[in-house]
Amino acid sequence: MALTNTHKSDLLLVCVTLLAAISWMFSKEAVLLMPPVMFMAFRFLIAGATLAIVAIPSLQRLSSEQLRRSFMVGLVFGIAMSFWIKGLYYGEHLGEGAFLTSLGVVLVPIVDRLVFRQPQPWSTWAAIPIAVGGLACLSLENGFRTEIGQIYYVLAASIFALFFLMNTRAANSRCVTLPDGSTKALGPVPALPLSAITLLTVGLVALAESALTEPWHDTLPNLSWTLSGWVLASAIIGTAGRFFLQTYAQSLSNHSHGVVIMVLEPVWVAIFAANWFGETMSPTQMIGCGLIFAALLVNRWNTLMRVARKWITKRA
Repeated sequence: MALTNTHKSDLLLVCVTLLAAISWMFSKEAVLLMPPVMFMAFRFLIAGATLAIVAIPSLQRLSSEQLRRSFMVGLVFGIAMSFWIKGLYYGEHLGEGAFLTSLGVVLVPIVDRLVFRQPQPWSTWAAIPIAVGGLACLSLENGFRTEIGQIYYVLAASIFALFFLMNTRAANSRCVTLPDGSTKALGPVPALPLSAITLLTVGLVALAESALTEPWHDTLPNLSWTLSGWVLASAIIGTAGRFFLQTYAQSLSNHSHGVVIMVLEPVWVAIFAANWFGETMSPTQMIGCGLIFAALLVNRWNTLMRVARKWITKRA
């Protein structure tokens, strides 16, 4: 059976969650050796520049409208990352922070319905509470404590949801209604130049914030080969590769409910951390992983039933 673009998008988003989880390992190693916002600036600028070099011909063909839309996607993403960094700085409990940040993916269908008036299938609404329960089991084993850092995480998660939607809409052709009542077709922004502009914009936002708030003179003279290696690995593999693949996957399907697949990211993080840093998973966290997988199955219930019916028909 040939894969549809939606199925290809789903499979690519699974790969995106793997790259994102691997990037957590690289990032954790790097921020132990340099200020976090400076790391974010270097990471995104290197990643964006790498993609921009490859994308020079397609960048030159972009219209002013496509450039504006790409910049807006990057600006929203940069603001979300800035809130996330503040949550990381002020927060005292990383488990709660990881839980709240991951809720950004769960919020995507809700924000799509409220902001863009896009209908969502029943399976998505059914999957959301299961995914929230799984994330809670995975990250909140020691309870939830309200603090200022959590407010920043919630703001970041909400803006991440908006970023996912804007990225999907920028990567797909669509029609918009003008003030005079007429409609205008907007062509899609190709995945490669869209990714390059988005990452460069995030890098510039982080660079400005780092220059204002962090001690550059204490860090730059002490850059080591080890630190440079972690920064490059995070930039090339965990950022350039990941976000290009994510944007391409989102360009294959304009349905936002597919992004729910990205709740797999904290599952992979937990598994990789167990092997990388020798961390262990409790029974509660294992239940959380199971609930997240169950949410993904529910989210794609109609597709699974169609595949099952075709398989049964062929076997009969």
